[in-house]
Amino acid sequence: MTMPFYVPPEQQMKDRAEFARKGISRGRSLVACQYSDGILFVAENPSNTLRKISEIYDRIAFAGVGKYNEFDQLRQAGVRAADLKGYQYARDDVDARSLANQYAQMMGHIFTHDQKPLEVEILVAEIGHEPANDRLFHILYDGTVMDENRFSVLGGDADPINERMNTAYSVGANLSAALKACVAALGGPDKTLATDDLEVAVIERGTSRRSFRRIESTEVTSLLG
Repeated sequence: MTMPFYVPPEQQMKDRAEFARKGISRGRSLVACQYSDGILFVAENPSNTLRKISEIYDRIAFAGVGKYNEFDQLRQAGVRAADLKGYQYARDDVDARSLANQYAQMMGHIFTHDQKPLEVEILVAEIGHEPANDRLFHILYDGTVMDENRFSVLGGDADPINERMNTAYSVGANLSAALKACVAALGGPDKTLATDDLEVAVIERGTSRRSFRRIESTEVTSLLG
């Protein structure tokens, strides 16, 4: 009888993490940041149909990087969970923190127990009535949740983009200034992103119940000046 090949648990987790990071790094990055009237999302995405940024609920948005079919399944699961909770209780009971916790449990279970981890990072963002109440929950492939302030960067090039955002971004910026900072951080010194290469959306404060809005290319061009 052949003895099964033994791999230490810590080596298994290391290999899975490396596999997930490599898959995520093959995709394009995404930045989300607070601005004076809400939260802005900017992704490098030339596709007009395969969206990285979507609405989850009234004041909650979802963004993902990595393998599209995997983070889109997570998006759909989040929409169903939010709709169910809002129907059973009240719409105000649906919040980003509880959704982020559900995502973290799901992704952590897959990372630990399934043969292949998810090759994704996701962001769940909620707009508050005041800027201090805005929430940005960054969830990694292994279920790790990070409650981030000011801005969040997802994707394989996160470290250099983070550095550029720290330089370019200023708290309380208007939409135009925030968009310019995000585009500059995503592109870097050696790359210029065209309007057609960008997917841009916001969740806006002070609007009607549904606050999510996509910003089309003509408005992006105007905001970038």
